[in-house]
Amino acid sequence: MNNKIIITFPDDSKKEYPKGITPQEIVDQMGGRLKKEALAAQVNGHLIDLKCPLEEDARLSFIRFDDPEGSKIYRHSSSHIMAQAVQRLFGKVKLGIGPSIENGFYYDFEVPESFSPEDLEKIEAEMKKIIKENLPIERKELSREEALAFFKGKGEDYKLELIQDLPDGQTISLYQQGEFLDLCAGPHVSSTGKIKTVKLLSLAGAYWRGDERNPMLQRIYGTSFTKQSLLDEYLNRLEEAKKRDHRKLGRELDLYSMHEEAPGFPFFHPKGMILREELLKFWRQEHRKAGYQEIQTPIILDRKLWEQSGHWEHYKENMYFTKIDDTDFAVKPMNCPGAMLVYNTRMHSYREFPLRIAELGLVHRHELSGTLHGLLRVRNFTQDDAHIFMLPSQVKEEVKKVIDLIDHFYKVFGFTYHVELSTKPEKAMGSDELWEIATSALREVLEENEISFKVNEGDGAFYGPKIDFILEDCLGRNWQCGTAQLDFQMPEKFDLSYIGEDGQKHRPVIIHRVVYGAIERFFALLIEHYGGAFPLWLAPVQVIFLPIADRHFEYAREKAQQLREEGFRVEIDERNEKVGYKIREAQVQKIPYMLIVGDKEMEKNQVAVRKRGEGDIGPQPLETLLETLKKEQEEKSIC
Repeated sequence: MNNKIIITFPDDSKKEYPKGITPQEIVDQMGGRLKKEALAAQVNGHLIDLKCPLEEDARLSFIRFDDPEGSKIYRHSSSHIMAQAVQRLFGKVKLGIGPSIENGFYYDFEVPESFSPEDLEKIEAEMKKIIKENLPIERKELSREEALAFFKGKGEDYKLELIQDLPDGQTISLYQQGEFLDLCAGPHVSSTGKIKTVKLLSLAGAYWRGDERNPMLQRIYGTSFTKQSLLDEYLNRLEEAKKRDHRKLGRELDLYSMHEEAPGFPFFHPKGMILREELLKFWRQEHRKAGYQEIQTPIILDRKLWEQSGHWEHYKENMYFTKIDDTDFAVKPMNCPGAMLVYNTRMHSYREFPLRIAELGLVHRHELSGTLHGLLRVRNFTQDDAHIFMLPSQVKEEVKKVIDLIDHFYKVFGFTYHVELSTKPEKAMGSDELWEIATSALREVLEENEISFKVNEGDGAFYGPKIDFILEDCLGRNWQCGTAQLDFQMPEKFDLSYIGEDGQKHRPVIIHRVVYGAIERFFALLIEHYGGAFPLWLAPVQVIFLPIADRHFEYAREKAQQLREEGFRVEIDERNEKVGYKIREAQVQKIPYMLIVGDKEMEKNQVAVRKRGEGDIGPQPLETLLETLKKEQEEKSIC
């Protein structure tokens, strides 16, 4: 009987070990930094606990905090420590779920009374005690029936519901640390002492399973890191993010507002409309250069169209509906079907391809009230859609052009980004063969153009694979905005055709793509990325005149009019306030240029210029400043 197994390591080296050895024992033998840093193991591509015995030959690697899965495991273990602390301090609480999230974790609780900020301090202190106790974290496995009986005895209704949703016969895993036992798939770190720092951040309400028909639970957010310096750096970024919060700046800069009378539906104010229209003007200008034609389609379309497109089957829960003359209609959540109808109004020739049709289309999607978040998550927004109809032979070239266009846009705004390729989801239209053709085409474009990318298995649109462009803002946060989706399904659904070179009908291929994504969301990202200090070409007010006294008003008005006639957005502060106060107010409003005019400026026919971020740059004739403004506007400088 062979009691040995062969372990293959990431460098392809192999070593023999006794059967039943654990990854923890292997890493202990290896020693060094890895012994301190290993959080879990990956065996033949599957994540396991370090204490899990190895019974067969396997490829083994160790997971550290810096690995994408490592930080998730670390923070998920932190959420269990938080739940244990809450149970110790508050006794009868019911547990919801406690996953890791980007840069942190949360746990949902049902409690008799809402938590207070003071409670967070107590919970955090108790978490640190649990960490100091260095309790082993052990995996236990029960049958479905045993798990149901266990959690029923503890009165854990939410855990019971989760178990009942699992298939019959499935083994249920639980994790125990000291007196605390929780339903969990794992893996986890080996002991509570592995967690080095914790910080609880905020409280929120959250409906169980995100459904507003379910009970409202108390959610505690927190974060954890392996070093205090990393935690401090993250907390500093959070403080900066609060200053840049688009909801706060949107109110202070008078850009937009949200109202209880229309939850999730933004109201844009005059200054916000200027910024929005500048974004759209730039979009139209660049799309005309790239050979796009613009259309507009209705907001409300017959239900039959949404059934034909597949949205009824795959997206119905996110849609709004109405009746007109006893016929069911839907408010469009996407622009695609309208573009298909426009295409089908006449027969097309292969000579027209690629046919690039763009639309700034207003769409509506039903979002749960608990998920709404300023302009980042709303119920109506404008998508900068485009649908490119083309020959199969044109796919690679057109995808490359879309990538180049998106790259150009993001560079103008000063964003860096990375790329992700998303493949066929579980619920999808079309054959595996067509999906493989489409996915391979996108993959080849990225590889041939030496664009590094990450693969998101199963995260494609229901009608095709996609390339997503993930922006990184000035605080290092990631935001999904642009996307290019390759579609062989809609042409079939809508019976789209063109006359080929052979005189016969053929199916076109479609690329669905957006650059901004949603105008409202991109608007919010720009506010936070720039901290409200927009570059000159985007600033709602580009120049403000600050006359020192009443006798300088007329001169300021005359000069302001000169700038307006050149197309610049100008205001005059004619309030009866000291000029120092006016300067501070203009700084709060983040206006790029302040022009101070008094007796000396009138006498010399000049303006005293203050530039945002640079301060006083001295007096000069308006004509000199005008040349500077024109150049800065034309170059779309992001400084």
